Amino acid sequence: METGIVSVASITVISYLVAQGVKATALENKWLPVICGAAGAALGYVAMLVMPGYPANDPLTAIAVGIASGLAATGSNELIKQLKGGRIDGDN
Repeated sequence: METGIVSVASITVISYLVAQGVKATALENKWLPVICGAAGAALGYVAMLVMPGYPANDPLTAIAVGIASGLAATGSNELIKQLKGGRIDGDN
């Protein structure tokens, strides 16, 4: 299995879990994309440092891949919300 693809998918999953944690707080949901992008950026940089098969070899690319993965978590949440016809349990 390709390690790079798995690492990018794992950043998306972790960012989604971060978003779910933030939803449990009083913070407005409008900040979720920013939080997911920032979490993805940090995770992308760390993944570049610790994972040999990560699909980026420089910090800027690693951060960009992480941001895209983090924002994919927000998109996944919106897709699920739309398929369910509106709100997901816990939405403000």
